[in-house]
Amino acid sequence: MTTVQFLVDHGASVLFWVVFIEQVGLPIPAIPLLIAAGALVGAGKMSVVTALLVPVAASLPPDLAWYYLGRLKGGKVLGFLCRMSMEPDSCVRDTENLFHRHGWRALLFAKFIPGFSTVAPPLAGIVGMGAARFLLYDTAGALIWVVVCAGIGALFSNQLEQVALLIDQTGGWFLMIIGVGLVGFIAYKFLHRQKFLRDLRMAKITVDELKQRMDAGHLITIVDVRHPMALELDPETIPGALSFRMEEIEHRHHEIPRDRDIILYCSCPNEVSSARTAFLLKKKGVHRVRPLEGGLDAWRERKFPIERRG
Repeated sequence: MTTVQFLVDHGASVLFWVVFIEQVGLPIPAIPLLIAAGALVGAGKMSVVTALLVPVAASLPPDLAWYYLGRLKGGKVLGFLCRMSMEPDSCVRDTENLFHRHGWRALLFAKFIPGFSTVAPPLAGIVGMGAARFLLYDTAGALIWVVVCAGIGALFSNQLEQVALLIDQTGGWFLMIIGVGLVGFIAYKFLHRQKFLRDLRMAKITVDELKQRMDAGHLITIVDVRHPMALELDPETIPGALSFRMEEIEHRHHEIPRDRDIILYCSCPNEVSSARTAFLLKKKGVHRVRPLEGGLDAWRERKFPIERRG
């Protein structure tokens, strides 16, 4: 059976489950299949209704499930999803930046951005977006996503049929090339991430050591480098901590004293936001700076005192 004939016979089922699995959070790209569905529409081998409505229907159940998990479990869901991503260290920060910048409108283009597609629904629940509004904009975003991808497929349906024919002619060789390319890409991302973590590696301070120094009256400045959205959703802080965004270093680094230890903390994987901020501050001449190992979560786990911002 040829690739084209297989899609003609089973296209609706394959389309549904690939989109569904991608929205659950597994790294299975649905866009190529949406483009293929559009090509079948252009060739008269699939109905427009199937190509458009099946993917939308497949995306809604997992999106709603993640939305309600976000409302119930808060930031823990976001952290879990980001740890599953290929770039867990930047996932949380990038997601917060996008949602903070665009608000509910982010749902209209979320599915075009790898990773953000799965993280946007729980984030909408975390920030308290109403269920009716979420369903409206999530459905609209899914429809825009499907129309654009299927439209590209329909526009280039002749060329895509030639590609499908080439796949059938080469058989296993083509799939082997795709598999090797995918493995190579994953290996590259993994090695790039390890290099990134090595570059940011520096001496950290434990929460126990920080508490001992605070109790002893040492001169210390503690800086909360979480994103404003994270701070709004979780207003608990270490007592006396300043709020300082990593993105504000260029304009605010002069506010950080040079005559004492500076302790930075966040609530992200591997304390990356803290390490990045420390790295940038050192470039600005602030050398006595260390990330807090385990961040705010480790501080709370030890049941040390916290403040709540009003």
